[in-house]
Amino acid sequence: MPDPKLMDEPARMAALHRYEILDTPREPSFDRITDLVRSILGVPISAVSLVDTGRQWFKAISGLDSGQTPRDIAFCDHTIRDRAPMVVTDALEDARFCDNPLVTGDPNIRSYAGIPLETPDGYNIGSLCAIDTVPRQFDPGQIAILRNLAALVVEQLELRRIAERDHLTGALTRRAFLHELNRAIALFDRHQRPASLLLFDIDHFKRINDTHGHPAGDQVIRGIAQLCAGLQRPSDSLGRLGGEEFGILLPETGEEDATKAAQRFCDAIAATDMPGSPSLRVTASFGVAELRGEWPTENSWLAVTDMALYEAKRSGRNRIAVARRDSSHAT
Repeated sequence: MPDPKLMDEPARMAALHRYEILDTPREPSFDRITDLVRSILGVPISAVSLVDTGRQWFKAISGLDSGQTPRDIAFCDHTIRDRAPMVVTDALEDARFCDNPLVTGDPNIRSYAGIPLETPDGYNIGSLCAIDTVPRQFDPGQIAILRNLAALVVEQLELRRIAERDHLTGALTRRAFLHELNRAIALFDRHQRPASLLLFDIDHFKRINDTHGHPAGDQVIRGIAQLCAGLQRPSDSLGRLGGEEFGILLPETGEEDATKAAQRFCDAIAATDMPGSPSLRVTASFGVAELRGEWPTENSWLAVTDMALYEAKRSGRNRIAVARRDSSHAT
C-alpha cells in the first residue's frame, strides 16, 4: 500500500522548512558525520543532502567542493522516495543514472548508498549518502553504520531546532534571530532585497511582575508571543531578544508597510486580554527601521531600531516610532 507521506510534497517541504536550515553556513556537528562516513566506509565523498523544491542543497559535504546541484539529477531525490536505503553498485549499469551528468562527468559517481533523513513526523527531507568513483558493493554492516549516522543527522537537526527556540515562548532565541538578520543583510548586499526590523517591548512590565508576580509576567510574555506569531506572515521571523523585548524581521518590506504592520501588532496587543488569573491588558512600544546602507550590520541596524523604540517609549508608550536617517551614526 502506498505511503501517503512519501507522496505529499507540500507537507514534505513544510517539514524541511521547519528546520530553517537551508542556506545556513557549515556546522561542525554535521561535518563530523560526513567525515566519519568517509573514514568508516572508505569512500571519497559523503554528504548530508537536503532536497529543496528544485535543488539538492548540501548542509555538509566531504570530499567534494559543491554547495548544491539541480534536483532533477540528484541521486538523493530518488532516495527520499522510499523508506529503505538506496544502493547503486554501478551507476553506468543503472538505467536511472547511466546518462546522469554527475556520472558521465565530474564527480564521476559510480556507486552510491543513501539513507533517507526521516523527520519524527515521517517525512523524508534529504539523505545521508556515501559515494564512490568506482563500482562497489555496500555490505549490510556498512548500511547499518550509515543508518545509525543518518539517525544522528536527524538528531542534530532536532537539537539545532530546539536550541534556536526560546523555551517560554517558542520564538527564536536572540542568537537565531541575529542569524536571520544577517541573512537579510546578505540578501540586501547581493540583490538589494528590502527588509525591515521591528523591535518592541512590553510597557511597564516591571509593574506587572511586582503587582501580579513573575508567573503572571511569564504568561503575559507567552501570550504576546503567541499573538504576534498568529499575526505575522509565514516569511516573517519573531525573536525574543531578552526579558520582555522582542524583534520581528519583515523580509521584502519597506518602511511604510513595516510601520503599518507595527501598528497592527501594537493595536492587537492593546486590545487583547492576556492569559492568567486575573487576565491582564498590556501595551507595547515599537521601533521600526528599514534596512539601509547607513546601517549595514546587525549591530547598527539593531541600534537604530532600538533608538526608535526608546523614542516611542519616551513620547508616551503604546505607539510606533520610525528610525531617522540621522541615526546612522549608531554602531
